[in-house]
Amino acid sequence: MGILEGKKALVFGIASNLSIAYGIAKQLKAEGAVVALSYAAVHEKRIKSIAEELGSTFVEECDLSNDDEIDNLVNKYEEKFGKIDIIVHSVAFASREALSGRFMEVTRDDFRVAMDISVYTLIAVVKKFERIMSDDASVVTLSYYGSEKVVPNYNVMGVAKAALEAAVRYLAVDLGKNGKRINAVSAGPIKTLSAAGISGFKSLLSSNEQRIPLGRNVDIEDCGNLAAFLLSPKAKNITGSVIYVDGGFNITAM
Repeated sequence: MGILEGKKALVFGIASNLSIAYGIAKQLKAEGAVVALSYAAVHEKRIKSIAEELGSTFVEECDLSNDDEIDNLVNKYEEKFGKIDIIVHSVAFASREALSGRFMEVTRDDFRVAMDISVYTLIAVVKKFERIMSDDASVVTLSYYGSEKVVPNYNVMGVAKAALEAAVRYLAVDLGKNGKRINAVSAGPIKTLSAAGISGFKSLLSSNEQRIPLGRNVDIEDCGNLAAFLLSPKAKNITGSVIYVDGGFNITAM
């Protein structure tokens, strides 16, 4: 029996079978969870085959920048499953223009959109779903080391991830009063669709591998293993934390 046997999970943000969220969803299923999916309209074609693979019977489009759509999603989920045990938030966005050049050139609109989609959607989802969370519900979101150190061309997304990690800490206090938990997984660079939008990502991946103490880059399976643990009762006293899965890259100085 898996460590998540019988748990009901909702995963936001799968874009393809390269997505970190996909790696997490696969591991949740492997550990016995019932996995539901919510996706952005732009990914509809890819998500259907993934849903079949995961055995997901609840697959709903939702624009997380729209509170009414989130409310509707909560109602649909409650109607089908009642309570929710697990939420995976893998949602982030910044325009290509905001991910190159000088950080200070970011426009007000690009900054607002990056913060709204990459940070506030987590707050909104937790707030809206709180009323149907089980007593020991757990949430995981995804971050990256660019929240702490300057990574070339990560720019506004680094600022957004820093805000996301702060949000995790504040949400942990809110949720902890009722026994619920939230953590962030900070993964090393992985070749995903979103990573393709970062200028120079291939060279970043290569240089990263050369500096990692373990000598190898991580993959979506590594992220899935960590997330499944954090979302399970085995991590019952871990909350408000940012946990690295990066081969030890974050401990290196040069």
